Amino acid sequence: MNIIILGAGVIGVTSAYALAKQGHQVTVIERHSGAALDTSFANAGQISPGYASPWAAPGVPTKAMKWMLRKNSPLTIRPDWTMAQVKWMLAMIKNCDADRYTRNKSRMVRLAEYSRDCLIDLRTQTGIAYEGRQKGTTQVFRSTNQLDAAAKDIGVLEILGVPYELLDAENLLKAEPALVNSRVPLVGGLRLPNDETGDCQLFTEQLTKLCEALGVEFKFNTTISDLVIEGSGTPTVTGVRCGETVYHSDAVLCTLGVYTPLLLKGRVDVPIYPIKGYSITLPISDVTRAPVSTVLDETYKVAVTRFDDRIRVGGMAELRGYDSSLIASRRKTLEKVVNELYPEAGDTAQASFWTGLRPVTPDSTPIIGKTPIKGLWLNAGHGTLGWTMASGSAQLIADLMSDKTPDIESNDLNISRYESE
Repeated sequence: MNIIILGAGVIGVTSAYALAKQGHQVTVIERHSGAALDTSFANAGQISPGYASPWAAPGVPTKAMKWMLRKNSPLTIRPDWTMAQVKWMLAMIKNCDADRYTRNKSRMVRLAEYSRDCLIDLRTQTGIAYEGRQKGTTQVFRSTNQLDAAAKDIGVLEILGVPYELLDAENLLKAEPALVNSRVPLVGGLRLPNDETGDCQLFTEQLTKLCEALGVEFKFNTTISDLVIEGSGTPTVTGVRCGETVYHSDAVLCTLGVYTPLLLKGRVDVPIYPIKGYSITLPISDVTRAPVSTVLDETYKVAVTRFDDRIRVGGMAELRGYDSSLIASRRKTLEKVVNELYPEAGDTAQASFWTGLRPVTPDSTPIIGKTPIKGLWLNAGHGTLGWTMASGSAQLIADLMSDKTPDIESNDLNISRYESE
């Protein structure tokens, strides 16, 4: 089958690789000059299936109001009163009850755990290198209230059979020895030993080369204008228009992240909204003071991740539409977290500052599967977990498009789940 993939972020490139491995002729269209130059460029570097949790959770609306009053708030909302924002926020609030939280988290962890297994297989088969570390992820708590609140997540982890370690302050230092230098008291942590880390952009660039070796064609510096859709009774996508050029295909897979609803507006209602996040990347000054893997600061919702000779600090959530401006106060918060937890580990004066727009659905679960338009498929809406879920989502969509039975349940991941909402 001749398949066109829209977007060369980590979701698009992993999908291209999985589809090419199944024998399809694949073309990837990307507006940037290379792969992973948008949301996948400088994310937090986590591959954390066990920490796959919905943004919509019990108590979040109340917490959000309190966070808004904090100087270093992990969440900022700038209402623009567009229909897209209002509709998304109402749908998100609707998912903030215990039953929906458990349901959404369960399917997110299911996909994320499968994705980690797919990544391990890919790494074993290809030897792909991306500054990866297989040393777990540790969520650190600054208060006993945070430690106690972890119980609900632990319950879901136990149901799903995800290994975890609940750490007191002493054992926390065994997992992350450099936290002995922390300038703030830490009462304990929740460690998931099977989680991983890595440079998402480097991974995507390396996988692009593997895709090209399989015959995948990448059309960079190419802007997508529209889809070519024919038929009125049963509309069918037959290609993609880029300016005056039309690329014909048997199927189109949309992996455009936050830009998916813009392209499909008026054709398919895709409930994805951009949630802005930030990161800084700094050189390591003292390896003995640097993290071992990824540490999640529960207070600020910020991740501190170790690469080979760099530290990536990422987090924040802003509902600001498609605004991609860099805000200095956000950088200060990221610097504050890394300097408190890992003082003198890296040089924040030399840090690069980045922002990206995460594609988030109201239930935090990605949309993977077919659409009402024949031949048009979606693999989008992974939120902060694109890197975590990429390999599994790619294998899943490749199996579905190839009419193969997937390894995991997928009926609750496609866009039809919103029909009853």
